[in-house]
Amino acid sequence: MFTFSLTLIRHGETHYNRDKLLQGQGVDTLLSETGVQQAEAVGKYLRDIPFNNVFASNLQRAIQTAEIILRNNTYCSGTEMVLEPLLRERGFGVAEGRPKEDLKNMANAAGQSCGDYTPPGGETLDQVKLRFKKFLKVLFKQMLDEHCRSGPDASAASASHVAPVGSAADGLQGVPVHALVVSHGGYIRVGVKHLVEDLKSSLPAGVKMSQLFSPCPNTGISRFIFTLSQSESGPVLSASRCLFTNKKYHLENLTTAK
Repeated sequence: MFTFSLTLIRHGETHYNRDKLLQGQGVDTLLSETGVQQAEAVGKYLRDIPFNNVFASNLQRAIQTAEIILRNNTYCSGTEMVLEPLLRERGFGVAEGRPKEDLKNMANAAGQSCGDYTPPGGETLDQVKLRFKKFLKVLFKQMLDEHCRSGPDASAASASHVAPVGSAADGLQGVPVHALVVSHGGYIRVGVKHLVEDLKSSLPAGVKMSQLFSPCPNTGISRFIFTLSQSESGPVLSASRCLFTNKKYHLENLTTAK
């Protein structure tokens, strides 16, 4: 058996986020000034978590956020960031670059809820989930190949103490290996639903489903613990535990740029 943590982070704010415009995959923008501040804040918050593997969507807003997180991290100076197209935001087709209100109007015109509607040229939620499942397969194989035989990294000891709820190391006691993923709000929401509903992740006591599946804020943090075993056909997920979703403690004292 091999256990590791997965910390999922949404990218920092862009001007499109601020102006409530859809980006998807076709609009590839950098962070706003506020987004840079958010990325710095989450990077400082997570600075003492020794991430062994770092993956980011290959869209600029995710890359920039991940670079800032790594720059602030005590242990990640030599860690290579893997740019992974499977982590890209949901494609919104003809709605990309347009106000989110336009998507709602298109959904209404089609007689569907906005959450279920797929604009022309866009990805369905099932297609996004398939991408996430493919990423998990890649992730599980890489984590087993790189860490199961060699044993835990000694630097992980810094995250092994009992951490209070709300701290950056919340839930990491005794977990030897840590992966970081920087992606997008829509994609993370689909991924969390798959982990909870399909893979039956155990949940924190007293948590409400509406809270688990709420929209992820910019640089919001979600965390899961996975236990894997190896079989002839590849990695097998033995256990999955959700520690929390969409946490934003690091943003409480942030003065956002205007």
